[in-house]
Amino acid sequence: MRILLTTIFDYPHEGGLSTHMSTLKNGLEARGHQVDVLSFTQLNPLIRKAYAQAPGYIASKFKRGAGQLMNDENRKTLIRKQIEQMSDQYDVINSQDVYSTLAAETTGLPVVETVHGYYSFEAISRGAITEGSKEDAQIREKEKNAYISAAKVVTVDQRIKDYVFNMSGVEATAIRNFIDVEDFNPLKLDLSGIKQEFHIPEDKKMLFVPRRMTEKNGVIYPTLALRKVLEKHPDTILVYAGTGEQMPAIKNEVEKQGLGDNVLLLGTVAHTKMKYLYGVADVVLVPSIHSYGVEEATSISALEAMGSSSPVIAGAVGGLKEIISDHEDGILVKEKDTEALSDAIIEVLDSPELGDNLASHARRKIEKEYSHLFAAEKYEQIYHEAINDQRVKV
Repeated sequence: MRILLTTIFDYPHEGGLSTHMSTLKNGLEARGHQVDVLSFTQLNPLIRKAYAQAPGYIASKFKRGAGQLMNDENRKTLIRKQIEQMSDQYDVINSQDVYSTLAAETTGLPVVETVHGYYSFEAISRGAITEGSKEDAQIREKEKNAYISAAKVVTVDQRIKDYVFNMSGVEATAIRNFIDVEDFNPLKLDLSGIKQEFHIPEDKKMLFVPRRMTEKNGVIYPTLALRKVLEKHPDTILVYAGTGEQMPAIKNEVEKQGLGDNVLLLGTVAHTKMKYLYGVADVVLVPSIHSYGVEEATSISALEAMGSSSPVIAGAVGGLKEIISDHEDGILVKEKDTEALSDAIIEVLDSPELGDNLASHARRKIEKEYSHLFAAEKYEQIYHEAINDQRVKV
């Protein structure tokens, strides 16, 4: 099968969508399929800047949301032109967002849309549009039309499946996120020198936050919880890998509490390096929260940490509740509860045996339930159904 993965966003980029695409591509190729990616990154850089970035940037200065709509529409137009030129090379298109679905609908090829989240809600959460505005309503209508026009819709968890149905009446298929299990096998990694490479003190216990710094990821809460942890375990350092709009708030809190020696902000880290940081972490934190109706899906960061045999402490929201069994293969804490987060971290640091048990159980769960090869087989079935349905219509 010849498969085109499409997105109006950059690829690769920081975040779960990009990781999902690359891991799915690897899984499908391992099963013998031809897989290509068309993203915003593959387009001419001058055209990207002049047509799909600068106008929206200017429009956003005058009205919140106007720039978001303009940028997404212009990206859609550019992606559509590219897809139309390439469409005879593929059997099916797997779009990864609302606008790439709309861009592909005129090609005559079956389009399978993977829904990674709540498009309009997430735009509100990150401050790109105003809730209840005209732009908000327009984006919701775009979402609805994309789900209806797709030959098949796949969601990364059950809650998003319900969301798609409630918005559009479309019955999607839920295929939870996944990882390349062997790529994150700690027994196959040389972890020597990793702390030195990232300037992490060798003599400190490492709390690791592998998250884009956006509000729904709750990234401020580990910093807020750190002071209490340090009272019990002063030899602890909190390490962030990621960037985003919450970075200034974290820096301000670090300065306010005088935590400069105990917090390390690595910024963007190549995904190929993340598995090594998971491997040297004493605890991985995924402190997600509800934000304007947005909840964490089946968190790839949590899956990667669990696959790396690292103990995970996560917010008890969304898909995290689906993948983690509390005190069996991880620990769930109430969202935004700084005290509960501190206590959970201390509990694991106090008992290395507990951490080891959580980690070993987590690894076994990932091996059994979250393999990218198993997920690729499910996607393959969806693609075949979409192609067959298209032939019947013709």
